Amino acid sequence: QVQLVESGGGLVQAGGSLSLSCAASGRTFSSYAMGWFRQAPGKEREFVAAISRSGYSTYYADSVKGRFTISRDNAKNTVYLQMNSLKPEDTAVYYCAAGRTNFSGRIYRTAYEYDTWGQGTQVTVSS
Repeated sequence: QVQLVESGGGLVQAGGSLSLSCAASGRTFSSYAMGWFRQAPGKEREFVAAISRSGYSTYYADSVKGRFTISRDNAKNTVYLQMNSLKPEDTAVYYCAAGRTNFSGRIYRTAYEYDTWGQGTQVTVSS
């Protein structure tokens, strides 16, 4: 099982950009579909973006489509989330998650499909 560590969060003004990284331990990173979720204060955790094992398939929440980009580098055991045109409503703790799958093109869109989570990184967007 992999362990996940997020980094790259911080404070940014509206309209700015941030890039999050999630580093995975272990030698089986390419066996996992990966995703990003976020949780704002007083709200439930919500799906942000997902990527398949191969990296060829991606999926985004409507709220971030066209602004955020998920990618992965299996050689570096890392998944990324590039966030552009940030809005105050993007403020949340961002979590990466891993879900093991035998299918290279599988995308997981719900939290229960993921079995490993990072500790989260805070993203704050000021208006």
